[in-house]
Amino acid sequence: MAIGVYGVRATRSTTPDFLVASRRVAPGWNAMAIAGEYVSAASVLGLAGLTLADGVGTMWYAVGFTAGYVAVAALVAGPMRRSGAYTVPDFADYRLGSQAIRKLCAVIVLVIMWLYLVPQFKGAGVVLHLVSGTPYWVGVVLAGAVVVASITAGGMRSATYVQGFHYLVKLLFIAVPAVFLVVRAGEGPRHEALRADLADWGRPLLDLQGSGHPLLATWSVLLATTLGAVGLPHVIMRFHTSPSARTARRVAVAVIALLGVFYLFPPVYGLLGRVFVPGLREGGDTDTVSVVLPGEIVPGGWGALLTALVAAGAFAAFLSTSSGLLMALAAGLSHDLSRASVSRLRLAVAAGALGAVLLSLPARSVDINVAVGWAFAVAASTFCPLLVLGIWWRRLTAAGAAAGLATGVLAATGAALASLLTDLGPGRVTVLLAQPAAWTVPLAFAVMIGVSLLGRPPEWSERAVLHLHTPSHADRAPL
Repeated sequence: MAIGVYGVRATRSTTPDFLVASRRVAPGWNAMAIAGEYVSAASVLGLAGLTLADGVGTMWYAVGFTAGYVAVAALVAGPMRRSGAYTVPDFADYRLGSQAIRKLCAVIVLVIMWLYLVPQFKGAGVVLHLVSGTPYWVGVVLAGAVVVASITAGGMRSATYVQGFHYLVKLLFIAVPAVFLVVRAGEGPRHEALRADLADWGRPLLDLQGSGHPLLATWSVLLATTLGAVGLPHVIMRFHTSPSARTARRVAVAVIALLGVFYLFPPVYGLLGRVFVPGLREGGDTDTVSVVLPGEIVPGGWGALLTALVAAGAFAAFLSTSSGLLMALAAGLSHDLSRASVSRLRLAVAAGALGAVLLSLPARSVDINVAVGWAFAVAASTFCPLLVLGIWWRRLTAAGAAAGLATGVLAATGAALASLLTDLGPGRVTVLLAQPAAWTVPLAFAVMIGVSLLGRPPEWSERAVLHLHTPSHADRAPL
């Protein structure tokens, strides 16, 4: 909160400053802020919990989370910055000239952001309960209140400072205890934690819910996490804070390195947890392994200190990710639906947080990575086709975009709800419902392209696409 208040000193009361910090964020701060925003509860708690439950195959999540920024750097970072848009709905309006598409995109933003926010606040409630004994709802409400206080005061500028600082906190407070626990565990437990039967084809892959189709599950997860990063509204919004398209691409490359370093450590907790706290796996409460493990390996005061460090790192993940999500959510509620003022944007931040808190209170039993996975699947099935085709294909039409967006959001959310409400047992259908990106992403692309080919693109389409790929003076200038 103190760092967020510091950001208020440089904040101006304008919509561009509130949403994109007047496009003047330094590349280093921006890269750390994006990494801090991206490393969420799914990374700190969920990835360790999945490793505990399903083994080393779950590290494909980390591969997909990081590889997403390769796609972002290659396909969208530079052109999106040249578009001059603040948000994804802004870009859709610029590219297609349709207010209806803008409204539809704003609704999809709300769906993705709430799916992503719920596991953040859920993680805050669980961790605070574990380390202090407070009721679950206290952590949920507290996280919402802190984030709202920081963001409403200074907007994107405050969020940038907070998220950049939080990346360092998360890396330090997750990495140091992980290294200490590996050393303290001893040689025998280390070997036992890393032992894997590589003769089993499914072992190095991800086998969702014991489906028996690990290759399909791994492929679908990679599609969701990699292409989902391309379409996440809060990620795309962050690149508009860069002064030029060239800087935006360089920031994306730096983020890849920062994420690659961080994702070395969460699986350590899951692998050691398979040896020291196997009961969590049997009880189904695997998301708590990062917080529980230090006390099991190092009893007493030092164990309590390590637990406190991990809990602080986890809270940094909840708060920094929630900051970016609430910025995008506020833009969807206010700027994209009504082009509101800064005062309305601040009100939208509070309203969005209140909605997320109310949704999080009954969601304690929802697996963190499952909810985040759904958000990635929806983003990959909606905004990824819109941005890729809108940037690289001049024949995209408003009707094609609308049809593809509607198909993607209905297919991805429908599959998620079906997976939640039904139990079909092992099989391909279970995988395709739990991780639907393998079929929803190609379907959305196909519908968007097919419907567009039936009509005529806007007259300005070729000029708009050319503008997205034409380097500006700022792109040519030395950094």
